[in-house]
Amino acid sequence: MTKTYNKRLFTSESVTEGHPDKLCDQVADAVLDAALTDDPDARVACEVCTTTGVVIVLGEITTSARLDIPKIVRGVVKDIGYNSSEIGFDYKSCSVLVALNEQSKDIAQGVDSALEYSGDIADKIGAGDQGMMFGCASDETPELMPLPIMLAHKLTRRLTEVRKSGILKYLRPDGKAQVTVEYAGDKPKRVEAVVVSSQHSEDVDYDKLKSDILKHVIKAVIPKKLLDENTKYYINPTGRFVIGGPAGDSGVTGRKIIVDTYGGYCAHGGGAMSGKDPTKVDRSGLYMARYICKNLVAAKAARRCELEVAYAIGCAHPVSLTIDTFGTGAVSDERLIEIINKVFDLRPYSIIKNLELKKPVFRATANYGHFGREEFSWERTDKAAEIAALLEDATR
Repeated sequence: MTKTYNKRLFTSESVTEGHPDKLCDQVADAVLDAALTDDPDARVACEVCTTTGVVIVLGEITTSARLDIPKIVRGVVKDIGYNSSEIGFDYKSCSVLVALNEQSKDIAQGVDSALEYSGDIADKIGAGDQGMMFGCASDETPELMPLPIMLAHKLTRRLTEVRKSGILKYLRPDGKAQVTVEYAGDKPKRVEAVVVSSQHSEDVDYDKLKSDILKHVIKAVIPKKLLDENTKYYINPTGRFVIGGPAGDSGVTGRKIIVDTYGGYCAHGGGAMSGKDPTKVDRSGLYMARYICKNLVAAKAARRCELEVAYAIGCAHPVSLTIDTFGTGAVSDERLIEIINKVFDLRPYSIIKNLELKKPVFRATANYGHFGREEFSWERTDKAAEIAALLEDATR
């Protein structure tokens, strides 16, 4: 008898560090890191936009640190590789406009002293805004991330590597990748389609570019076992991508939040991360939700889970906490909520302390995803053993 399964396709995308939106995310987080370096208690809500020949930095920052914003901007643009007007953008000649104010006193008072505060230091800090954040983890990759977004990130990271190392000297900073994975039920089976688009020099032959990217990027990244004779490849499908970066499209902070998280594999509350200090739960709450989900999957409490946490501005405790294990949980979802509440403290003060979020580590998050990378504290699985012990008690 022929074995049958429920076939479905799922697609995720990633973009390179030279994409205009990602340029903005990197500048915003570089400003945040600079503030936190000299002032760990800095309040930062930095927004950035860019277009041909200009980067604009705006928002609200309250800090004792002295920030040289134009120097920070030009350093980021240089690191990305926009160093010549011939490729459409140049860190030396681009204009930098700055329009910054201090954080609103109305917001600050709710963050400085939470509604519940009565002496318990963990209740001291209130959430910097209302909102809901979603975390996700899945056992389909070693990183406990969905496979499509992990492959897409690896492709864009590789595009940057072959450009900066000189393997493909004709590539330019802007680029994108997209991967479609075929699932058999809830298990990834093969790669259905790969899309890679990279900015390039004027004189490169199109057939050479396609051949080089297939060899040095796609087949260097995607495991051979996931590719077959039916996999479709779309490499610079428009045929030309010379004009790119801020010269080809405007960029804005926070416009790649699905790229930054799980590639659409789970829900998203809508809040962006880059440029925000950790009192903003759009960032810290999102990291905590991932931390919880990853530890649950690492403890085999579920093969896949999605967690929602929601906050009210000025309040320390979440207003709701909900989990969905999609039928893969070792115990009921209600029991998992009880375990989460025993193991994790979701108040902003505790999140910031336990995940060490006052350190200037955020610029690195702005490229190739905030999750699935072991260098970040929220990717630790140090609570898995405690969760596993509670699961054992729950199933006796």
